Amino acid sequence: MTATAASGLQLASARPCIASSRRVFKAGAANLDVNSKAVSWTKLASACHLSQSLEPFRRSFASSSVKFNKVVIKAMSESSENKPVSGLPIDLKGKRAFIAGVADDNGYGWAIAKSLAAAGAEILVGTWVPALNIFETSLRRGKFDKSRVLPDGSLMEITKVYPLDAVFDNPDDVPEDIKTNKRYAGSANWTVKEVAESVKQDFGSIDILVHSLANGPEVSKPLLETSRNGYLAALSASSYSYVSLLKHFIPLMNPGGSSISLTYIASERVIPGYGGGMSSAKAALESDTRVLAFEAGRKHKIRVNTISAGPLRSRAAKAIGFIDTIIEYSIANAPLQKELSADEVGNAAAFLASPLASAITGAVIYVDNGLNAMGVGVDSPIFKDLNIPGEKH
Repeated sequence: MTATAASGLQLASARPCIASSRRVFKAGAANLDVNSKAVSWTKLASACHLSQSLEPFRRSFASSSVKFNKVVIKAMSESSENKPVSGLPIDLKGKRAFIAGVADDNGYGWAIAKSLAAAGAEILVGTWVPALNIFETSLRRGKFDKSRVLPDGSLMEITKVYPLDAVFDNPDDVPEDIKTNKRYAGSANWTVKEVAESVKQDFGSIDILVHSLANGPEVSKPLLETSRNGYLAALSASSYSYVSLLKHFIPLMNPGGSSISLTYIASERVIPGYGGGMSSAKAALESDTRVLAFEAGRKHKIRVNTISAGPLRSRAAKAIGFIDTIIEYSIANAPLQKELSADEVGNAAAFLASPLASAITGAVIYVDNGLNAMGVGVDSPIFKDLNIPGEKH
């Protein structure tokens, strides 16, 4: 049992996302037709909101199948050659971040890494062991170069990639069938404890810890049809893995540091199709966030928050099968009628990791275009005569 990169609806049905251990991946200074003029961090756009409501998601949207303009808000960075910026810039220069759960370039983990890098942070990532080779090969061959472009035109650099399987705390927890699995061959020191020790040996300390992991092997099953093993597997990979990561990494974290995870509105609302114990896992994650904020704050001066992100067309979410329907529903019913971009979640994470959020801890931050605030689906025929404001398409 393992965890998949939490992206989109964090509906992973593969194993826990975790990482590899090689040094910096630098691509040549390819000109990617991007405006290289640096933009002030004071223009860091606040993440808008978009999530789910209680309205049934599986109904057809064929009658209102329209394309909505996607608004992309990018984190802003300053090149070292630019003049000092005024206002309240997000400056993470000199900070080091470890992002657990990056296995491709289109999920929330990647977007958070980019926003942190744009703010000046050094990036370390943890990638699920079976996905490690493909991820590193893609980095080396430049397949992610377009996605690595930062607002100032430079490319995000990943200082080191570590193999990680956050389902296992230490080597004694690893069953024999995983030890001998060919997908794990060639990788070592990938349990949570071992990765934390490797990071300490390599870099001494970190300032930011990001948990972008989720896995529910029975996510497509209704809760009443979920097995005990499937239910516990979802909690292990999607919520306890965060407790374990923070437990092992907190001795490495500098006082004033920030820890961030990703949750989903299914923790508090019924989302048909998000089964297998995943809604329970997200509820546990949010509850743990509050307790961890108290304990980590009192003992280590570390802030702990979680971002409740709306749906994203990530590879993990697409595997579930109805992500497009959920996104269409969100656009039709959210206060802000636009498709959520991963960059908006990344920008929110950069803010939470920065000194600008120095008094924010134990919080669930909704980045979902505001759908979490809705009590009904306003696209229902019931409301057709109310003349509800909305974009005409």
